[in-house]
Amino acid sequence: MKIAVMGAGGIGGYVGGRLAESGHEVHFVARGRHLEALQSGGLHIESPHGDVALADINATSDPAAIGIADLILFTVKMADSDAAAEALAPLIGAQTRIVTLQNGIDSKDIIGRHVDRDRVACGIIYLAAYIKRPGLIFNPGGIHRMVVDRLAGDPVMQQFFAACDQARGIIAEPTDQPDHTLWGKFIALVAFSGVTCLTRLPIGAVYEHPEILAFMRQLLTENVQIAQRMGLDFDNAHADRTVALFADQPYQQKSSMLVDLEAGKPLELRWLSGRIHGLGRELGIPTPANSAVWAALVAYADGPPAPGDAGPVRQN
Repeated sequence: MKIAVMGAGGIGGYVGGRLAESGHEVHFVARGRHLEALQSGGLHIESPHGDVALADINATSDPAAIGIADLILFTVKMADSDAAAEALAPLIGAQTRIVTLQNGIDSKDIIGRHVDRDRVACGIIYLAAYIKRPGLIFNPGGIHRMVVDRLAGDPVMQQFFAACDQARGIIAEPTDQPDHTLWGKFIALVAFSGVTCLTRLPIGAVYEHPEILAFMRQLLTENVQIAQRMGLDFDNAHADRTVALFADQPYQQKSSMLVDLEAGKPLELRWLSGRIHGLGRELGIPTPANSAVWAALVAYADGPPAPGDAGPVRQN
């Protein structure tokens, strides 16, 4: 397959790198120092699932230089979604499909403003990966699983799942229930990102403090209540199952939002805890834990506030 990766950060770099390692034609769209490192030294992955060193890869800042792709992996940060989706046109042919592995529940709606929604396959990925330094993607281990809409057996999507089966270090499963899949990840991620960012702790340390673990459980409970009101089929025990799931992750695993917070980058807060906070207000459901995360971090949503500046306070 010819695959274009729109956003070659932690997730895009890892998944695209695995597919390139297995012999597929993969083109990375990146920027800045990371792009320079990819072009000069190739892509490297450090992972317990197997290290990768790809000295000769295709990397560019211009999607038009790639041409039409069979499949586009859409893995940019949520704040960059509109601009990235608008830039997709040179990559799209009659059969091109787009797999979004972004955080949150709004990706398809955003991409659908710029391209035909019917070619967009929503997916989720359970994987910790981030840019350790330009050109190097680090994965601490743990879960490495994707679940993606199969688009009713679309042939390009079938090729994508087959390509993932050939690659090491990734597992891709098709689903016919993309909304339930997205919300399942959303419920977990909002709690994971919220508790790790608020405490500045990795997930293993969260489990060492009963008070912090109880706060994460409260976040999960609120998220489940919102999902239930939105018509999704999650039972009240879903929070407990998610707590058990996180307990099996590597001690030092951090949410991508905490990695961004520590690096002084903008946060996906508006699409995570802020989204639950906003939905709670719309639906009349109290979300005190998520609202606390939103209030505590909103000044950092666009990056660290300047000294003496509380930052832009916006209602979600």
